[in-house]
Amino acid sequence: CLIYCIKVLTLVGVLICRNYKGDVDMAEIDHFLPLLMQQEEEGLMCPVISHGSVHFMWIKHSNLYLVATTNKNSNASLVYSFLYKLVEVFTEYFKELEEESIQDNFVVVYELLDELMDFGFPQTTDSKILQEYITQEGNKLEVAKTKVPTTVTNAVSWRSEGIKYKKNEVFIDVIESINVLVNANGSVMSSDIVGSIKLKTMLSGMPELRLGLNDRVLFALTGRDKGKTVTMEDVKFHQCVRLSRFESDRTISFIPPDGESELMSYRINTQVKPLIWIESVIEKFSHSRVEIMVKGGKEFLMRAHFGLPSVENDEMEGKPPITVKFEIPYFTVSGIQVRYMKIIEKSGYQALPWVRYITQSGDYQLRTNI
Repeated sequence: CLIYCIKVLTLVGVLICRNYKGDVDMAEIDHFLPLLMQQEEEGLMCPVISHGSVHFMWIKHSNLYLVATTNKNSNASLVYSFLYKLVEVFTEYFKELEEESIQDNFVVVYELLDELMDFGFPQTTDSKILQEYITQEGNKLEVAKTKVPTTVTNAVSWRSEGIKYKKNEVFIDVIESINVLVNANGSVMSSDIVGSIKLKTMLSGMPELRLGLNDRVLFALTGRDKGKTVTMEDVKFHQCVRLSRFESDRTISFIPPDGESELMSYRINTQVKPLIWIESVIEKFSHSRVEIMVKGGKEFLMRAHFGLPSVENDEMEGKPPITVKFEIPYFTVSGIQVRYMKIIEKSGYQALPWVRYITQSGDYQLRTNI
């Protein structure tokens, strides 16, 4: 991932810039906004914009454009991952990432850009570690320069040494979001499950954790009964997970970050039976009154009357789908389970793991035949 320059812009111009290699002319950024405006006018927006041999890879956040420039065939997915990580870190520091927060914190922003990337390659990107030695107080910045935390040079850069808790606990949240599109006849047109496993670790020292799930591939490798198992696709892990170990025997082994983090995410491509079903009927009375009846399963019935100005429209009206929002505790629709969580630390303390399951709506839509 070779990035020559990072710039933060508004529609007015460049707010801040960090040139890492000096191989791209600083004036090249002047071509970015005109090319972007041209694409918007033509309706041909593209995440990569080129001008000659220079490529602009950009994202938009609030009223800001974050742009990475390169004149090499860089790994675009890594560049965009870095840009989104940049947004995440700035938001951790400034709460709201917008033009004013950049202007009010130029010194801190430059410090962060220097630590996040070195000579075009991403370095320390964990905001918790960065906050140990880059603060928003100028006097602390001066002191911090002489004493960089060991986590920056450690193999375990995401966790500090010397962490102590009176009570050692791990809280595990298994959260699944259901994406469903149901047509007016009640048939499921598309569905999948997007899941994540989030941790809140309150553990002393440098513990090693091993997480066991009812993973179908793992059960097949070990010759166990394939009764209640799940097949996970598009699995993504936090950097703390030992990928070589997972690829060899499907063991999820890691030294966790302190506090809250997302350990992994996954997708399950399966036909999901709708958990919540809704029927709606709309009746129109003359040109000034509409009655809407919404029925959800066997438990809820809503009837609403709307008095409207007398309006007549000969054009066909749209039929937007019904979007449903819900959350179901103590349940996962895929059946994924945490089989065990082993916590190993050289001091031998006892730690308690707690598991919570949540199923919630993702993009959950029901089309109507009204």
